[in-house]
Amino acid sequence: MTMSTPLLLEVSGLSKSFGPLKAVNNASFVIRQGQVVGLIGSNGAGKTTLMRMLATLEMPDSGHIRLNGADVVDHPELARSRIGWMPDYFHPYKNTSVREYLDFFARACGMGRERLLDAVDEVMDFTELAGLQNQMIDKLSKGQTQRLCLARTLISDAQFLILDEPAAGLDPKARLEFKNLVHLLKARGKTLLISSHILSELGEMCDALIFMNAGTVIHDGNMEDLLHRQTESGYAFEIRTAGDDTASLEEWLALRRGWKVRHVQQQKVVAAFVSCEPEAVAAELRQLCLDLPVIDFHRSERRLEEAFVDILIHGSGEPAPRQNPASSQETPSIPAS
Repeated sequence: MTMSTPLLLEVSGLSKSFGPLKAVNNASFVIRQGQVVGLIGSNGAGKTTLMRMLATLEMPDSGHIRLNGADVVDHPELARSRIGWMPDYFHPYKNTSVREYLDFFARACGMGRERLLDAVDEVMDFTELAGLQNQMIDKLSKGQTQRLCLARTLISDAQFLILDEPAAGLDPKARLEFKNLVHLLKARGKTLLISSHILSELGEMCDALIFMNAGTVIHDGNMEDLLHRQTESGYAFEIRTAGDDTASLEEWLALRRGWKVRHVQQQKVVAAFVSCEPEAVAAELRQLCLDLPVIDFHRSERRLEEAFVDILIHGSGEPAPRQNPASSQETPSIPAS
């Protein structure tokens, strides 16, 4: 995804209050065609209110939402034909089968009988519900229910899908199945906005992220840039020595100035060197290789949890101040001996 990829959604200055509560405060961001964007925030951060405004289910107090250049508030019917909405709560329908449920929503989209049959068959096949088409909805498992809700969202073949906490309450197998469906939708050219307060959940599905806190968008950007962004803790590395001798490695790091061990996992030590000067980092890595039998080291990506906390602390989402900003994107190389 590049800056030349056409914009699908433009949000500017969007706000919504409920009495004294400012649920969404001056939110602005863009989503490009074909992106899978994660909306991250704790419970009460304003994610659902923001999504409901994008889906034309709540009117904003101020601001603009443009979908393919058309104003969503001024032209809600046009917007709804291009949006698929999956809420975070599924109301169970008693005495209704999977096919009957999807038939109803296909008719609600204005489909004729022939198109309706094809559309329902297609979404049931895609979500692997064809074998359950005669099953009563209230007898479905949680994972099957979520797949049915997704099938309903897909019935109109909308280009922009808004999914509110779609993996909430799913077991590991159902989460994996849902993640695979998201990848398939991206491959079909769909654009998705997916909310969650579980960061690792979105990290496996998304290529861009929007962070919300207390109703405010505090960061939006590319996933890769976020995970590789350098912070005041300097460069982080995963280091492994022969024999998986983490104790000797930790001792070496403790005796050297500037190193901070973050954690030890699976015979590897993840440590950060506080200097942001590539030359200083390279010198340290060279000395490490001379002193210990290092068999592998490479740059360590930040976990989403660390990135989120860093953004909360620094507010703007920009990396913390560093000594040499011009070199922040360089990867240090070990000089020849």
